[in-house]
Amino acid sequence: MLENTKKKIPNQRNQPQPKYQLCRWLLLSRDRLQTDEIVMTQGLIANMLGVRREGVTAGALKLRRAGLDRYSRGHIVVLDRKALEKRTCECYAVVKREYERFPQSLPHRINLWRSTMASR
Repeated sequence: MLENTKKKIPNQRNQPQPKYQLCRWLLLSRDRLQTDEIVMTQGLIANMLGVRREGVTAGALKLRRAGLDRYSRGHIVVLDRKALEKRTCECYAVVKREYERFPQSLPHRINLWRSTMASR
């Protein structure tokens, strides 16, 4: 819920370009998955960010040219996390800090969801 709230703030306040949204999304996904490899198409990322796929493609191309990630059809590898962090707004740090305060909450919610689905 915190993450959804923080996503709306920069979008409404300063309308970040898709590449900044993409950097934040890549970092948040990497944090949650705890791996540098993310399996996701640019089209799906665009849907999740609420932008056009072309914007994600353009942003991803800039990141690739800067040596920050590697992409091949639906497979993204984060190569330089620190440089990605420099390309995000302050909201990433806020969401990351809050997420770290409650590290047990996500696995607990996943297990709760699984048990709910299993009982149906």
